[in-house]
Amino acid sequence: MDARITQCLPCLALFLLLAGCFAEDVTYASAFYSKGPLKLSKFSSFSSARLHHFRVPEDTVLVRWLLTVTRGSGLNCGTQNVTVHFRAGAPPVIDPVGTAFPNQTAVTLAWNLTLSVGARQQQNQTLVNVSSPACGDWFVAAHLPEDDGKIQQKGLPSCFYLFQPQMLIRRAVDTPTLLPNIPLSQTLSSAHTPSILKFFVPEFSTQLAVTIVTCAVEGVARPTCGLGLLIGSASSGRDSRLTYNCSGEGPCTASVSAPPWGTWVQVAVETSLANVTMTFNISANSTVACKPKSAPADFNSNFTVSVSNGTTAPNVSTETSAVARGDSSAGSCILTPAVSREDTDVLSLRFTVADGNLTVPSDPPTLVTFDLNSAATSGGTLNVQISLNRSSVIGGFTSVRACLTPSVPVMALNNSQSCATAFVQGYSLSVDSSVTETALRIPFPEASMWYLTLQTLCNNSECSNVSAVVGVSVNVSACIDDCGAYGDCRLLRTHSYLYASCACKAGWRGWGCTDGSKALSFSLQLRSVLFLTLSNLLFLPPIILALYRGYLPEAAVYLYNMFFSTFYHACDQPGVTVLCILDYDTLQFCDFLGSCTSVWVTVICMAKLQDLFKYVLFMSGALLIAMAMSLDRHGLWNFLGPLLFALITMVSAWVYRGVGRRQCYPPLWRRWVFYLLPGIALALIGVCVYVFAETDGNYLYTHSLWHVLIATSILFLLPPRDTHTQPWGWTHSLCGYKICKNQKEDLYTVS
Repeated sequence: MDARITQCLPCLALFLLLAGCFAEDVTYASAFYSKGPLKLSKFSSFSSARLHHFRVPEDTVLVRWLLTVTRGSGLNCGTQNVTVHFRAGAPPVIDPVGTAFPNQTAVTLAWNLTLSVGARQQQNQTLVNVSSPACGDWFVAAHLPEDDGKIQQKGLPSCFYLFQPQMLIRRAVDTPTLLPNIPLSQTLSSAHTPSILKFFVPEFSTQLAVTIVTCAVEGVARPTCGLGLLIGSASSGRDSRLTYNCSGEGPCTASVSAPPWGTWVQVAVETSLANVTMTFNISANSTVACKPKSAPADFNSNFTVSVSNGTTAPNVSTETSAVARGDSSAGSCILTPAVSREDTDVLSLRFTVADGNLTVPSDPPTLVTFDLNSAATSGGTLNVQISLNRSSVIGGFTSVRACLTPSVPVMALNNSQSCATAFVQGYSLSVDSSVTETALRIPFPEASMWYLTLQTLCNNSECSNVSAVVGVSVNVSACIDDCGAYGDCRLLRTHSYLYASCACKAGWRGWGCTDGSKALSFSLQLRSVLFLTLSNLLFLPPIILALYRGYLPEAAVYLYNMFFSTFYHACDQPGVTVLCILDYDTLQFCDFLGSCTSVWVTVICMAKLQDLFKYVLFMSGALLIAMAMSLDRHGLWNFLGPLLFALITMVSAWVYRGVGRRQCYPPLWRRWVFYLLPGIALALIGVCVYVFAETDGNYLYTHSLWHVLIATSILFLLPPRDTHTQPWGWTHSLCGYKICKNQKEDLYTVS
């Protein structure tokens, strides 16, 4: 069978399975979306998770995820677990290792599942169903268990795993639409899926009511139909819809407080009766209890923004919020100050309230709107800060309470009102005379309109003239506090979607690199930098020996290696003991180039070639090594390739010389026993330590030992000086050393 047909069999099976799940009287369309497989990594931070971005269309009634984990070729691969996280609207917030989140950070961990691939299992395919999924962006993240700290050298055979998500959707192309207060007749058969309808909730709606008006089973009016209402969509792997039981006689009404604004809400009707067909009438309507006053015609022309230098700039490029069109005149049921949005950088923007500080009365509430309704902002962190001007308090003031919610605001706040809407739990904040400032950080905020409701609470004595002035600061940044002193904020990309994550160092962990439970102490950081830098001083004896024996190019390479290895490791430290004399990438390139070239020139020198061939190999080898390091400096074969070629060249030269002399080369047994064999043993031990023994925990010891072993092996392997070469490489004192040709040697004899 053709391989392409074999690969499509799971997809065809899914289509056939779903085709039988729906009634013939409803038109459905199917679509299949696939992402390319990505290699999974051990988890250390969110940047090590593989993120996939999907888009679920409107009117989708079912999503089926086909999750495929494939084990690549490897030796001794045991059972491996792969964790997969799901979330709608923004990337999932995950914490598989149980780290502490930064203070004043609100998180809701995403729903996840675990897939296992056995030792003898090549592939694991798992289906995940989500009924009535929320339309829009969906994200799937996958990773292996926590990183064990083993440093895996690139190029060695190892166990690796590929993860590929595929999404099959079933979409209704003719979903019945409920119009306000207009009953709609529908037929429901218990043999098929529920009847799916939708209703558009306009802006400023405070209540949504869905009513089953009448119901008939096989022509009998008002029976016990056993109907149930499911309102809303699922935003995770679990069904999060609101459920209402309408099994009694007479009209049945489901009331939803604070439904999401400006969106379609899905309504599903199902029955618990078997083998029946029924007809029912259903209607829906929304209630707008409060609507702000219209903004004046010259609203935008009078709008100014205060910029960072303290001046007022009327022409600053801003974007006025969609809901910020009310005023603060008497008689308003809600105050909606104007808000500007200014994009400052990638995953970075800020919102500014037109009047700077807000005067928050006890009645009506104040509603501030922030437009985050784009995927370009959901990959960062939403920061909200509220500060109270204590001197501005008027009347029987108790506190200023705030509620932050996506999609729909909480229209009124009091001591008994919870900060929650129909489908979303909000985030509460408050300031009072003792706590005058509060902040909240939300990683990966949902791509939606966000609303901040503020209201002054009083002490129940006199609340008519109670108010307070608060400052509101809202912005989106790439990372929380730029990951602090022990982390780097990294911008990541999956296809065209950008998001940010912290990469922690010095043992610090967590979403903002604030969990110091496993942090390295200062003494350990100091010990690390001393071990890794001072161990390079062991290259001084090979440098001196090379100079003494007249190997000046080799001595220059060893000096280059020692210098850049020392300062690279001084710059590569994870904590505060860091010294960088050049850019980190430059130091790393020079360190890798120097290490590989040192091995190259040592082995070529051992071949004892003529100077012309030796220096040609020196230069060509250094240039090729530099090219290889610029392509992939972490590749193991970029080091082993030049080493093997140099060894082949050396062995060929030794065999050629031995055949010509009819004796083994080098001829002296003392050279083999006391120099060559110990040097080769030290070099092999050093390579084994470098390739197989290094971990994050023992790196300062094993890599320092690598420096010592390689430098010491050069002392044994460097060949003795030529018989005609004087010690230190010259025949006279330094001042009398002949550097250039004299004039007579440059003259040509003309015959």
